[in-house]
Amino acid sequence: MVRRYRDTPVDPEAIERIVAALLRGPTAGNSRGVAVVVVTDAGTRRSIAALAGEPAYLDRGFDPWLSPAPVHLVICVEPQRYRERYREPDKDPSALAIPWWWVDGGAAMVLGALAAVDESLAAGFLGGHRLQGVHELLGIPSGVEVLGVLTVGHPAPDRRTRSLGRSQRHEAVHRERWNG
Repeated sequence: MVRRYRDTPVDPEAIERIVAALLRGPTAGNSRGVAVVVVTDAGTRRSIAALAGEPAYLDRGFDPWLSPAPVHLVICVEPQRYRERYREPDKDPSALAIPWWWVDGGAAMVLGALAAVDESLAAGFLGGHRLQGVHELLGIPSGVEVLGVLTVGHPAPDRRTRSLGRSQRHEAVHRERWNG
């Protein structure tokens, strides 16, 4: 994951391959409730950055991240598709105790990030909780939730931050039993 990009356009065919990979993953009950808005227009990317609070990010001493990223993949989920699917006779509605749309959306985000790497590009992710007003900006219908924005582009040197020095969390792996 990166937060800084070179000012180099991304090949449109690469974008299409990344989007295809992002949407290729399985979805709970084959609900197919993941969608993506592909944004490459510089003005719209600047508007998304403003909605996300990029000016405050810059005020804290960071380099611009969202506005210069040449591609924004706005990943969306449609919970109603899952609710409808899990009302069908071959499904157990109690399975929706887990909001599978977020699971599937997260899997789509990872598939998109990995596809970007396969294209010799880089990606970063900003959660949708930081994007008040993006529905109106992009014409996203009500009932569709924004998981977040996957930024894609050619990486530029990034400043080291404390978060980059974190360990690989070897303590998160347990064999046979938790702490066993």
